[in-house]
Amino acid sequence: MKTSDFYYDLPQELIAQDPLEDRSASRLMHLDRATGEISHEHFRDILQYLNPGDCLVINDTKVIPARLYGHKADTDAGIEILLLKRRENDIWETLVKPGKKCKPGTELVFGDGRLTGKIIDVVEEGNRLIQFTYEGIFEEILDQLGEMPLPPYITHKLKDKNRYQTVYAKHEGSAAAPTAGLHFTKELLQQVAEKGVSIAHVTLHVGLGTFRPVKVEDVTQHHMHSEFIIVEEDQAKLINDTKKAGGRVIAVGTTSCRTLESATGEDGILQAGSKWTEIFIYPGYQFRMIDGLITNFHLPESTLLMLVSALAGKEHIMNAYEQAVKERYRFFSFGDAMLIL
Repeated sequence: MKTSDFYYDLPQELIAQDPLEDRSASRLMHLDRATGEISHEHFRDILQYLNPGDCLVINDTKVIPARLYGHKADTDAGIEILLLKRRENDIWETLVKPGKKCKPGTELVFGDGRLTGKIIDVVEEGNRLIQFTYEGIFEEILDQLGEMPLPPYITHKLKDKNRYQTVYAKHEGSAAAPTAGLHFTKELLQQVAEKGVSIAHVTLHVGLGTFRPVKVEDVTQHHMHSEFIIVEEDQAKLINDTKKAGGRVIAVGTTSCRTLESATGEDGILQAGSKWTEIFIYPGYQFRMIDGLITNFHLPESTLLMLVSALAGKEHIMNAYEQAVKERYRFFSFGDAMLIL
């Protein structure tokens, strides 16, 4: 299986640069995973596809304002860092630009010295470990100095930080939003619950590994970066009970999907607990837990496009994407949604 098999041509103007004012006003493409049949709706119409007894599984991670701009202490040369994951206490794994001159021992200054950092090591793929020093509470300082880490294909400045956050975001730790969940409003979630559909939550802190390009032509040789997942006891029971009763488990986003598939054993039972996952789902994968998926439209040749192809079949997906381009759907993080069921 080749990476180039997952290429499609996307006009630049279809990459959504700004979120819609009304989250649930996005368009929704429904793709029947068995037949490949397609219908066009709006996201708020998703209720017609959900049945009493189904379970929606959301990822309640919260994006931190992980992008910081500062300068090197000795030269005043500008520096940009992206916080990827907290290793321990005040040591973070980061992506530093420009990185070449930032060797261990380099000191960095942010916000007129309210936050300082020292590079203590260079790790996998050139990422830097930085030990931060500050007075007060790190999260509060980050909230004041940091910016939301929007993907590079979004060039517009975000007016409201909360629009790159789901309405149910709770546990801080992500370097990117689980974007399929951005379409839900509190009102729509209420309507889902009133229809008799359970809403379960899991946590996967999204790292940049999800978005890293696949650089090998042989798909099977690609290595995913690890991301931290949490499944709580009561949520595992809710999801397992849904399956037992014959209901469908529908993941909201590829991150919820990867969490569920990582934590489900070969016996089809979801295990509670927390761990790191490097699961890579591509065609040929046998799904253990999910029956359906709500997701956005993904980049050509990406691991996420491979994941949805595993669920609905590559031909169905590539045809759906061709239709989405033709119908001028909005693509990527702030774009429209697809329901694969």
